[in-house]
Amino acid sequence: MASPSIVFGRRVRELREQRGWTQEDLAVRCGRHWTYVGGIERGERNPTLRVICDLAQALGVTVRELFPERGAR
Repeated sequence: MASPSIVFGRRVRELREQRGWTQEDLAVRCGRHWTYVGGIERGERNPTLRVICDLAQALGVTVRELFPERGAR
């Protein structure tokens, strides 16, 4: 089973790629540096609740939608 950080990062990447955005595009939209977004997507970062909310807003989804259903990992 993948760690929660890995699972979360994969979901962020999936949503970003669905929109045809680069990491830099998402970073600009959520007010973070693109290397930070890359670290989240690789599961190397543990984002705060504020960052999670900013990502959700930038991606146009609810915070809940950033977390895959249990068993869908």
